[in-house]
Amino acid sequence: MILPTGGIIPDHALAVAFTAPTDPVLAAAYWTGIGALLLTLLLGAQIIRLRMALRRRERREARALARWRPVLNAAIVGETPDTLPSLRKSERPHFIKLWVHLQASLRGEAGVALNDVARRLGVQNDARAMLARGPRTERLLATLLLGHLGDRASWDTLRTLAESPDVTLSLSALWALVRIDPHAAADYLTPLFVARDDWAMSHVAGILKEASAPVAGVLANLLPALPQERLPRALRIAEALRIDLPADVLSAALASGDLERVTAALRIVATPGLRDQVRGLLAHADWQVRVLAAKALGRIGDASDVDRLTALLADREWWVRYRAAQAIVELPWLSRAQLDALQAGLTDRFAADILGQVMAERPAS
Repeated sequence: MILPTGGIIPDHALAVAFTAPTDPVLAAAYWTGIGALLLTLLLGAQIIRLRMALRRRERREARALARWRPVLNAAIVGETPDTLPSLRKSERPHFIKLWVHLQASLRGEAGVALNDVARRLGVQNDARAMLARGPRTERLLATLLLGHLGDRASWDTLRTLAESPDVTLSLSALWALVRIDPHAAADYLTPLFVARDDWAMSHVAGILKEASAPVAGVLANLLPALPQERLPRALRIAEALRIDLPADVLSAALASGDLERVTAALRIVATPGLRDQVRGLLAHADWQVRVLAAKALGRIGDASDVDRLTALLADREWWVRYRAAQAIVELPWLSRAQLDALQAGLTDRFAADILGQVMAERPAS
């Protein structure tokens, strides 16, 4: 081999350079180096391949959005074309993603127009296929699209997904079921919501608010046979949806002695017939119960409860004093002059301070 400088490397020297050493230690190091070099080259090639594939996807998505966004925007403003372009297979995932994004921000006739475009293009068929066999991201998009469309044909598949251990996917499926048929969904979903603690209450309330009336009936029928350990969650659902439960159910919970059930019931008590039970909890050993009892008495109490709430202004727990003061200030039959007189007559400094603070927080009428 002739070097650029004019020198010559003998052929036998090249053969030695590219021959694995015979010493075991050196041979191991040699082949390790060769392996590391090959892996580095393969990794670099894979990175290049992935980047090229990503750019191709981004270009396809940009072309699809440029083609379909004007059509969907026209539908939103009531100018849907009489003849729609054909939706290519490669465009369908991008179209569905755009459609769901726009639909989530719309109400009324604009949403109906988008539904009409989707049905004319037959996108619901693609969504059903995605729901049954697609990857997780596509299944999430499919549940949202089918829910907005009210697609009854996907009911059974959505019910199966609703029992999935994947919390996000199951909640999306539950939302779609409520959109498709609120009454049928209430019969099926309410027991599930009561049974599963991994579904956050904020999500449960957001999904069920569109079916609060049928859920109220299902919940009332469910409560008598409900295991006691599930009752607090059922009561929290009722609280989140502002559902009035039968007085006998709440009375049993208040009398149970179980802290979780008592506090859950106190949060939703709105029946004057339970006044005496609530009064009895003002002296409960647990301060959280006293807090909630004071709030409940502010909702259902009568004029005789002013003295009871005033006594709580001297409670050793700040939150009890604060909630009692709020309950007093919110009583509709007490005028500002009467509140001033009540504060002036308090002999406990902490009681007077907390009542004055709450009075100052209330906007002047």
